[in-house]
Amino acid sequence: MKHIIIIGNGISGITAARHIRKLSNHKITVISAETDYFFSRTALMYIYMGHMKFENTKPYEDWFWKKNKIDLVRAFVSDIRTTDKELVLDNGSKLNYDSLILAVGSKPNKFGWPGQDLKGVQGLYSYQDLQSMEEYSAGIEKAVVVGGGLIGVEMAEMLLSRNISVSFLVREESFWNVVLPKEESQMINRHVLEHHVDLRLSTELKEILPDENGRARSVVTNHGEEIPCQFVGLTAGVSPNIDFLKNSGIETQRGIMVDRFLATSEPDVYAIGDCAQFREPLLNRRPIEQVWYTGRMMGEVVAHTICKEKTAYKPGIWFNSAKFFDIEYQTYGHVWATLKENESQFYWEHQDGKKCVKFVFDKESRVLLGVNTFGIRLRHEVMDEWLRNKKTVEFVLQNLKKANFDPEFFKRHEREIVDSFNKQNSEANLNLVN
Repeated sequence: MKHIIIIGNGISGITAARHIRKLSNHKITVISAETDYFFSRTALMYIYMGHMKFENTKPYEDWFWKKNKIDLVRAFVSDIRTTDKELVLDNGSKLNYDSLILAVGSKPNKFGWPGQDLKGVQGLYSYQDLQSMEEYSAGIEKAVVVGGGLIGVEMAEMLLSRNISVSFLVREESFWNVVLPKEESQMINRHVLEHHVDLRLSTELKEILPDENGRARSVVTNHGEEIPCQFVGLTAGVSPNIDFLKNSGIETQRGIMVDRFLATSEPDVYAIGDCAQFREPLLNRRPIEQVWYTGRMMGEVVAHTICKEKTAYKPGIWFNSAKFFDIEYQTYGHVWATLKENESQFYWEHQDGKKCVKFVFDKESRVLLGVNTFGIRLRHEVMDEWLRNKKTVEFVLQNLKKANFDPEFFKRHEREIVDSFNKQNSEANLNLVN
């Protein structure tokens, strides 16, 4: 019987533990210094906003781990000695492993800003970050959020839920335009402003100024403007949490280097989730995939490799989803911020300015390459099948009703979308299939 140790109790590590238990009787130990039990990290914002309690974010009852013979250890790992297959914990104790899975997640980026380590200055990733945010945002009137990504929008929404006014500093000239095409980015600009956020585009953080108690009192922008505040959220992305691996011999760059089987440079050591960096990235995918569902898939794959047979990570069609205040976002396949040479697009936007769909397709073959939706939900299994089977944009539009996720409770827009496509493409005469 092997001893398999997993460092990290997020979605990647816990998925690996669960599938290892399904496939074997190996001894499993999960080490984490964050919390005693696995919880849904994506629910942190809802705890702060009062929609949930922490105990509601745990997918499994506390007795689940003992019943399934998964040992939980609350500790930091201070050293990994791969030659001896040994871990040293911060309390001085040591553990030996046969296989080691690194699922150590990420940490908020800091870029050396003066004042970035003051009280009331932080990111939002861990449960400890949530606790810190509770402490330092209590009773305040003004906050600044730095960084125009998904976590930044979440933090702004959290602060607004407590009537804390927010200035949002976004380096780019339009929100998240390194990911979103122009039309979608401008829609989110408008939506953020509608929620009374002081959105500052083309604005960067220069420094954070302290008060007499070592707490943030204001920020200074690259335009020389000083914005008073009592809390600063640093949400300019995250980086793999790998500082503790410096002397381990495990190869790292920005993340922990892995092959297609999630194996690191050291024997019987694997890395999964946010911290893993592929030596050879999959086509049209980033070398580090910091997405919930890909972390879950990696956990399942590594369990099969350790317990059954060597299994490559093959995630299939790219998918992601998020929420910008009241607007839900989904993306399938690849919709780049700027069209590639071989690509064409069809864009439809509802008159309310809060719903849109973009279809990107190959100019010659007309095969659908990617879809963005805002304010309209599509069925994942349908879109995944159409993209895998290389359906044309015309086929997708004619059959769009089959992909509608909310036909009973929301107004349907397929007819408007198809009519708009026909108008924009004079040779097209598409009819919806019921």
